[in-house]
Amino acid sequence: MRCPFCGEEDTKVIDSRSTEDGKKKRRRLCQKCGKRFTTFESVERPLLMVAKRDGTYEPFNRNKLLGGIYSAIKKRPVDMEQVNAIVDEIENELSNEMTPYVSPDRIGSMVMERLRKIDTVAYVRFASVYQAFSDVDDFVRIISEMQE
Repeated sequence: MRCPFCGEEDTKVIDSRSTEDGKKKRRRLCQKCGKRFTTFESVERPLLMVAKRDGTYEPFNRNKLLGGIYSAIKKRPVDMEQVNAIVDEIENELSNEMTPYVSPDRIGSMVMERLRKIDTVAYVRFASVYQAFSDVDDFVRIISEMQE
């Protein structure tokens, strides 16, 4: 790490801590001029791309995911904090895998798994759109699965 005061590259880490947002805060000492400075470091994650069903790719869009979940929880007793927590969990899990591509099926399954735990009506609503229900039998099937 280059010293911001003298430009020397020989610096020594004298203290290292994790911050709340997952970064590393490091206090450094320049071996040449003796001045101290702080750096913040984070892992660079690849841009996560969603492999669409039509063969195209688009960047993962947190707001699009939030919108889909908000539609499912409309007029349901689900807090916005719970929705944000779901999206945070999914985004972190996918990012930590360090894979550049994810399928919309995988994202949908992850959402359904989490919605099922907090609100069954929202789960069925989301599943009906995500799995493109075509008739009442699809609703009966998913409700039967939930009761098992």
